[in-house]
Amino acid sequence: MIEKNYQPADIESRMSRIWEESGAFMAGRPERKDAAPFTIVIPPPNVTGSLHMGHALNNTLQDILCRFERMRGRDVLWQPGTDHAGIATQMVVERQLMERQEPGRRDLGRAKFLERVWQWKAESGGTIVNQLKRLGASCDWSRERFTMDEGLSRAVVKVFVELHREGLIYKDKRLVNWDPKLLTAISDLEVQQVEVKGSLWYLRYPISGKTFSPDDPSTFVVVATTRPETMLGDTAVAIHPDNERIGHLIGQHVILPLVGRRIPIVGDDYADPEKGSGAVKITPAHDFNDFEVGKRHGLPQINVFDREGCLALVDNEDYLRGLPEGALMLAEELHNADRFAARKKIVARLEDFGFLEKIEPNTHMVPHGDRSNVVIEPYLTDQWYVDAKTMAQPAIAAVRSGATSFVPKNWEKTYFEWMENIQPWCISRQLWWGHQIPAWYGPDGKVFVAETEEEAVGNALGYYVEQEVITEEQGRAMAEDSAKREGFITRDEDVLDTWFSSGLWPFSTLGWPDDTAEVKRYYPTNVLVTGWDIIFFWVARMMMMGLHFMKDAPFSTVYIHRLVRDEKGAKMSKSKGNVIDPLGVIDDFGADALRFALARGAALNHDIKLSPQLVEINRNFATKLWNACRFAEMNGCDKPDGFEPTAAKETLNRWIAHETSRATREVTEAIEAYRFNDAANAMYRFVLNIYCDWYVELAKPLLMGEEGAAKAETRAMIAWARDEILKLLHPFMPFITEELWAVTAKRDGLLVLAEWPRKASAVSEEQIASMAMAGPGDPLIAPVMAALDAGDFSDPAAEAEIGWVVDLITAIRSLKSEMNIPPATLISLVLSAASAETKDRAGRWSDIVKRLARLSDISFADRPPEGAVQLLVRGEVVALPLKGVIDLSAEKTRLDKEIVKADADIKRVDAKLGNEKFVANAPEEIVEEEKEKREAAVARKAKLQEALERLKLAS
Repeated sequence: MIEKNYQPADIESRMSRIWEESGAFMAGRPERKDAAPFTIVIPPPNVTGSLHMGHALNNTLQDILCRFERMRGRDVLWQPGTDHAGIATQMVVERQLMERQEPGRRDLGRAKFLERVWQWKAESGGTIVNQLKRLGASCDWSRERFTMDEGLSRAVVKVFVELHREGLIYKDKRLVNWDPKLLTAISDLEVQQVEVKGSLWYLRYPISGKTFSPDDPSTFVVVATTRPETMLGDTAVAIHPDNERIGHLIGQHVILPLVGRRIPIVGDDYADPEKGSGAVKITPAHDFNDFEVGKRHGLPQINVFDREGCLALVDNEDYLRGLPEGALMLAEELHNADRFAARKKIVARLEDFGFLEKIEPNTHMVPHGDRSNVVIEPYLTDQWYVDAKTMAQPAIAAVRSGATSFVPKNWEKTYFEWMENIQPWCISRQLWWGHQIPAWYGPDGKVFVAETEEEAVGNALGYYVEQEVITEEQGRAMAEDSAKREGFITRDEDVLDTWFSSGLWPFSTLGWPDDTAEVKRYYPTNVLVTGWDIIFFWVARMMMMGLHFMKDAPFSTVYIHRLVRDEKGAKMSKSKGNVIDPLGVIDDFGADALRFALARGAALNHDIKLSPQLVEINRNFATKLWNACRFAEMNGCDKPDGFEPTAAKETLNRWIAHETSRATREVTEAIEAYRFNDAANAMYRFVLNIYCDWYVELAKPLLMGEEGAAKAETRAMIAWARDEILKLLHPFMPFITEELWAVTAKRDGLLVLAEWPRKASAVSEEQIASMAMAGPGDPLIAPVMAALDAGDFSDPAAEAEIGWVVDLITAIRSLKSEMNIPPATLISLVLSAASAETKDRAGRWSDIVKRLARLSDISFADRPPEGAVQLLVRGEVVALPLKGVIDLSAEKTRLDKEIVKADADIKRVDAKLGNEKFVANAPEEIVEEEKEKREAAVARKAKLQEALERLKLAS
């Protein structure tokens, strides 16, 4: 029996337990061995993570697809797992050691520290998995993987070794995003651009061969920079070749201020003639654009910083090379100075010598580490790289050919733009937690890459014996005793970027590199659901790795969702204080309400605006469904065995069969097209408006009437439609639907494994029999075949009748609202020049229409009476005599005033949106909010004008 009150917390914990104990989510169920597989791999959340609203959206959408396809009979594998999250996890454990006043990472040593990380992972690393279960994620949890599982680690090593063997992994000295606090290279995804109010320094670089004078512009070139401390590493000044003002200086040299080094003036398109002075300083070791300019012109790369962002000038061979005699004093004075402290000293010194022309305020974006919050330094260092350009070509071709497609399709353009301009992928990180790079170095720095240490050592010792660096006897001794090769052959200390291992996720989780049955059955996967922000970092990596090693794209569809924002459209952030905690929302309103709110907002190419109030609305929807099912139970509504809804006799019951069939079609087609919001909103309208507000309400007289065929049929139809609702709603709101499915009747099995609603056939047995007897070309065949193909039950006559009742009552209620008439006020209704069909309907439904529309009477007339407001309902005029009910003149005055107010609102917004400065500078969410205000005002004005026109006709 259904409890009186809907309590989501009780239901959700119980249902989670039932699903898990029954193995409902397991792939490879015996009864589905011949079913088509459907595979999704979860974007593995960081093992350090906690559920945020982005996770909630992403996993809700995946779960909708998985539950939908599972109910359609597919063998569904939703592969779960977590990512080891190199930096994040290492930071968590280091912070823990510090808080407990225990020895730090360096004091512990690598082996002991990694033991502590694994210990932490075992104790608290699965938090987010339990939170995903609270959300209702129907993953096959028995197959949960971790990116540093033994099997996945083996896959990582194999991929690294094979790519290195093919020349697609190599070591190079290039610029990276360097975090001076964490002391490692980081990916672009881990860099946040922060707007900073800084300065733009204009510096005078003396032209070589001229006597420098601050008062004579012909003796120097002015360059502008936001980072004067990097000027110590300048190796050129660049000017655009077409710069008419100073282009003649190309080919000459300048003397680097304070340093005294002579550096060339080069011609390069990178220098914008319209920006600043038209000349730019080139520091190849400290700026990504300058690095490329330096490569084009063969410029030296002088790194003036150490790993901690301090100046490193003494003993810096690159810096000291080419210095004039007596120029060492500056190097000694600034050596080991922090970069920002050095900036102040350098600017002061430049000013002292007349090299500083001016300083301007300058607001600009500065890269910061998302975890360390320090300014990121472009840093020249030796790292391991993947030849991403070569590996990207098959990945580009797969999308161009349609083997993999993006939804929405416009994201393909973003994908192509990035893939076609892809840079070498830096895959090494200066951390301890992660997959250690399988590379060993000999005494001369020669690299030996292998899948195992034994293999690497064997290759290395064989090589050095052959080169006569060591004797055969020494080689044998080293091979047998690791202590004897200590310091001779050492392993690379770096670990791999976490995107490297997660790039293998679609096949490494299935057991590759072993030739497993799971790889054969579930690869390639069907769809990847992910956010737009990791198209480059994860989607692209998986495409490259999957095509290279599996010879097939890892998924056929990539569904890209947008961000979840607050109710005003602002991006959620802790600093703004507008973060909505999904777990708190689940505690307050239930997981189903949160899921349904997210699904209803998940429109293609649109961010989702969310507030606790919006979730509460969907909690109220769940309560309405609960109460409707309870009403059905209290009225003895049950579906007899063999009940066929399309055989119903009562018009009302045929109408709900018609509407249910339409809802089934709408929801099915919308999910298939990844239009989650359309599917969810179709269910919202169907359950709330069609089933609860109209069908159940219109069925009450039958339920309260005498026992008989009509009452029995209505009870059965209410139960049948309820069951179809529970099925259609299950992917969106799994907990409440599973509970109601269990308690509304005795059933064999769970709703999660029930069959998805099939479209009820619109073709009778008589039609099929007559078609079989028809000859070729008989006109009877075409419509019957069309109905069979569509598979929809349709009853236009029932829809016309009940639809008329619904539209009539709705129109009257809306009019009362427009005219400020209290809903309970009884008014008359006149059907003007009504057709015979309408008269018949009015007779059949008179009592219900009068009760629900609050009418005193219904009458007929050839024309609308004087002083009546006219409405058009399904092509026929209905009139409501309002003289004496309202003051028509006063109502017209009120509506005129409301229209003037709406006009003012529209003009006020138009003034803002017409202001280019406002549109350019206002936050995106503010601009969107103004557009929404305008749309609301325009809609309000249209309704007011419509009401005013009705009043004018009534006068």
